[in-house]
Amino acid sequence: MRPRDIADLLLLAALWGASFLFMRLAVPHFGALPLAALRVAGAALLLLALLAARSGLAGMRAHWQPIAWIGITNSALPFLGFSIAAMSIPAGLSSILNATSPMFGALIAMAWLREPSHVSRLTGLGIGFVGVVLLASDAKGAAVTAGGPGTGLAIVLCLAASLLYGFSACFARRYLAGVEPLAVATGSQLSATLALALPAAWAWPAAAPSGSAWLAVLALALFCTGIAYVLYFRLIARIGPARAIAVTFLVPAFAMLWAGVFLGEAVTPGMLALCALILLGTSLATGLLQLPRPARRPG
Repeated sequence: MRPRDIADLLLLAALWGASFLFMRLAVPHFGALPLAALRVAGAALLLLALLAARSGLAGMRAHWQPIAWIGITNSALPFLGFSIAAMSIPAGLSSILNATSPMFGALIAMAWLREPSHVSRLTGLGIGFVGVVLLASDAKGAAVTAGGPGTGLAIVLCLAASLLYGFSACFARRYLAGVEPLAVATGSQLSATLALALPAAWAWPAAAPSGSAWLAVLALALFCTGIAYVLYFRLIARIGPARAIAVTFLVPAFAMLWAGVFLGEAVTPGMLALCALILLGTSLATGLLQLPRPARRPG
């Protein structure tokens, strides 16, 4: 990869890693539903302006039905799940669980898109599953607030959100191949905004959120969602999806760094070891790493 591509990859990982920090900062003030709605609404406004400037609105309207489904499964529900989880578990733990998304995508691709399975992929799925189970067991009692849903449910919500990310990637590959990526990103944020608007209005906090909480939401929406989408799709166009997905493996490192610096969250050796195990499994499951093949015997 060129230095510019590496720089974009690191910047994207830093932005997506920061999203877990901003969720932890904002969710106590807004609640999970309003936070998720504000995140997609702010991103939608930014992306809509960019798409209109590129005269791409017609492409978005032409494929509005599958794009709307992507908005529900790739933004509205996952963002809500991670926002709820942010009330109970550390940002670093959420980011590690989020790194299982490509693993779920590989599993769904084998079952739905009939992608071939091989030893490396099956081994990776097994390693990743073991890592998640061990991480969940190690995280018992790791709740960071008293008002959240509990550690166990928070972990389940993170894994469900990651499963939806994996499903959405396969859905987009099947029904939105060839559609302008920015049109998909913009339309998905608009549909997610429509889906969350009424529930968020009903759950709006009685007490006015602080100015710092609003700044966290603004950063989450514009930088960690809107601008991050632009970077991601630019990377896909320049280096291809297989390399662009490598950003997933860098996100936990940045998330744990930001949470450690700004929230004082502890990063234990056990978390780091299990993070490495999950990333190893995901790398094998997605084909970024391959097990060595046995040499053929002559004759």
